[in-house]
Amino acid sequence: LSSGSRLRQEDTPPRIVEHPSDLIVSKGEPATLNCKAEGRPTPTVEWYKDGERVETDRDNPRSQRMLLPSGSLFFLRIVHGRRSKPDEGSYVCVARNYLGEAVSHNASLEVASKCSICCYFHHHVWCGSTLNIGV
Repeated sequence: LSSGSRLRQEDTPPRIVEHPSDLIVSKGEPATLNCKAEGRPTPTVEWYKDGERVETDRDNPRSQRMLLPSGSLFFLRIVHGRRSKPDEGSYVCVARNYLGEAVSHNASLEVASKCSICCYFHHHVWCGSTLNIGV
């Protein structure tokens, strides 16, 4: 602390009160990683994916990722391609104020893969009955 700033008794370091949870989401769908922090003064929140700071709408108004007032990270739509998977990874939120920082638990965001079943033999099944498929 500089000589010009004094620690006020009511000021507290940040702490994470809601940690993000693992998510499995579909490509093109919206998603939210929750994070809520407390502290005084109110901490600022940043998100990191695989150790790299996440760019949000506060950095770039055209970003698909929005930092909500609560501190949560909202994805307008999950981007996932054959070569590029920019949203998939391990995320943490970091809350900071002048007294320190708090780091959330890791949360993984995975993009659900589409399942497809190919049948090489024709099977006739009565409605309501069970068909066992050997894999």
